[in-house]
Amino acid sequence: MLIKLGGAERVLKVLSEAFPKSPIYTLIHDEKKTKDWFKGKKIHASALQNLHKFIPRKFLLPKMASAIRQFDFNKFDTVISSNSAFAHGIEVPKDVRHICYCHSPMRYAWDYTHEYTKGKSDLMKFIIASMLNPIRQWDYESAQNIDEIIANSQHVQKRVNKYWRRNAKVIYPPVQVKKFTPRQNHEDYFLIVSALTSFKKIDIAIQAFNKIKRKLVIIGDGESRKALEDMAGDTIEFLGYKDDDVVREYFEHCRAFIFPGEEDFGITPVEAMAAGKPVLAYGLGGVMESVQVGISGEFFEKPTAESLLNGMTRLMNNERNYDYKKIRKIAEKFDESIFIEKMKKIAQ
Repeated sequence: MLIKLGGAERVLKVLSEAFPKSPIYTLIHDEKKTKDWFKGKKIHASALQNLHKFIPRKFLLPKMASAIRQFDFNKFDTVISSNSAFAHGIEVPKDVRHICYCHSPMRYAWDYTHEYTKGKSDLMKFIIASMLNPIRQWDYESAQNIDEIIANSQHVQKRVNKYWRRNAKVIYPPVQVKKFTPRQNHEDYFLIVSALTSFKKIDIAIQAFNKIKRKLVIIGDGESRKALEDMAGDTIEFLGYKDDDVVREYFEHCRAFIFPGEEDFGITPVEAMAAGKPVLAYGLGGVMESVQVGISGEFFEKPTAESLLNGMTRLMNNERNYDYKKIRKIAEKFDESIFIEKMKKIAQ
């Protein structure tokens, strides 16, 4: 679904630019939310496009599996699905090749279920639970029809094998490394760039920075913004959504980047490294494949404010040893040119 701007949407944008004549098919397209990222692209939305204007998306969940299979791909030789939920469930003719770029097997259907039901009413939890078993079955069966699966990290590669029982190659997501100018100097603030949802664990960063009274700038928006603002102290600043050029400036001038949640890969830590800045990240997920301890940042072990503060201590103690040129060199391994080259080779 094209209903927000995030890492998966950025990957789709780069894929669309790499294959400029190819149309985009999606369950739902919200032009206001995706701004001009897909301007000029031919986008086909499913039958759910009109329904979502009147019905909350969570109640459309049972209809998504069938909706994604209604698209007609007969005129194509190859179809690439960019999947974190339903896109891999497309039906293609036998002579059409289906390549799936997998951000993750359906998160809320498998091991992240508790994160998506947290804070929900008992009734809503019951409704969600009753939906999950057939969705898991559909998710698994759909994965068996894919010709080739590409995982966005080794972390996701393992999950593909665990839940889908399929092997996957790894191609890391595209990062626009060349758009960043690596800088040794900094202004005295730490940075978070993220959607503001409970899953991102921004609250533990706020708790930590409230305690140490250091300046933290948070860029992004989401359903948890007001709650996070209410708990934030005077040294924490919320900027909301900002265009890429503004975000780039903040990356280039921050002291370090804070990444408190678990992600399948994590594009923003690599963007920080492209700007020559060290990263403090929760040590789980795809970020373990990009950040190098003692060279481009540090990890903290538990998703708690206390553990994050312990990581901050290590980060600050090692600060003079971080070389912005070496940090940038690590980021260059994830440049979008590498992603495009590998995806074009696979699609040949």
